[in-house]
Amino acid sequence: MTDRTSRRSAIKAGIAGALAVPAVAAQAQTTFSWKMTSAYGKGSPFYMEGPGSATDLAKRIEAMSGGRLKIQVFGAGELIPALEGFDAVRAGTVEMNHANSYFWTGKTAAAQYFCAVPFGLNFQGINGWLYDGGGIDLWNEVYKPFGMVAMPCGNTGVQMTGWFKKEIKTVADLKGLKMRIPGLAGKVYAQLGVDVKLLPGGEIFPALERGVIDAAEFVGPFQDRKLGLHKAAKYYYTTGWHESATVGELLINKAAWDKLPKDLQAVVENAAAACNVISEAWCQRTNAEAMEDLIKNQGVIARPLPDDVLAKLREVTEKVLAEGAAKDPMTKKVHDSYMAYMKKFVAWSAYSEGPYLDKIIKV
Repeated sequence: MTDRTSRRSAIKAGIAGALAVPAVAAQAQTTFSWKMTSAYGKGSPFYMEGPGSATDLAKRIEAMSGGRLKIQVFGAGELIPALEGFDAVRAGTVEMNHANSYFWTGKTAAAQYFCAVPFGLNFQGINGWLYDGGGIDLWNEVYKPFGMVAMPCGNTGVQMTGWFKKEIKTVADLKGLKMRIPGLAGKVYAQLGVDVKLLPGGEIFPALERGVIDAAEFVGPFQDRKLGLHKAAKYYYTTGWHESATVGELLINKAAWDKLPKDLQAVVENAAAACNVISEAWCQRTNAEAMEDLIKNQGVIARPLPDDVLAKLREVTEKVLAEGAAKDPMTKKVHDSYMAYMKKFVAWSAYSEGPYLDKIIKV
């Protein structure tokens, strides 16, 4: 190659590079204005307000993107009804929805595994499966036919079994109860004679107070107290059998997602991951404080479910999960992945968390 040819090549490369700079700069300056709806009402702690909430998520995304991605947040009923986020995102009416995937059971049964599985993984375990065990990839595979992607953006940690107007002594006491309970746990209760109701958070207290329902599950001490559920029922049962770690879902329209530059996609993913951890940490403190108040000052009777009731719930859960997996190949694929990961996690926990809880922690 001659010196003249070399100079000519260098000039051409320089021109191409110079032309590319404005294009890259223009992309970096492109701004996006999105809408995000929620299944929970404006002002709801954990879900709409506070560390790790939908509002916090939007603020983090805007700050991390330098204002290039701004998200307007709408509580339940402000733009769409509480439980219509799936359809709104699918249609492109909004770009995002903040809720829980078990609300979409009627759309695809497999979605429930990405929220809460009865007798399932705890906070550490579900994060392990989602982030490192292929869970998020499966989540997006489930939603691909609907033109959506999803990721975890919050977690309540272990939840309470719920509030009951009457004491639960045996399995027979469940029969005929009208109870607000979503997801797979609702299917389990239904097989034991419970009349299952799916109600948004804002409708639970009036229904429980007026006797429209006899029992209700929501989240945990802090948020349950905020709704006033302790004023409508006094028996507060625990074990967390139904939701040992409830994942918050950030649901995104795939066409809108694909229009985001890669760096903004990374901003959303990392902001959601931050909220996933921060929200659970917030729950640990607030639930501890609220539980103490409910027992000491509010006359609440807190206790674990009787062993025979818990054993029956486990038995029925195994049956419900097996039946669901047998009906749908996608659900089976997700189920098998979840259970395979859980088997390894439980075995490891027998050496790690188990001894810690048995030998180290003293209440």
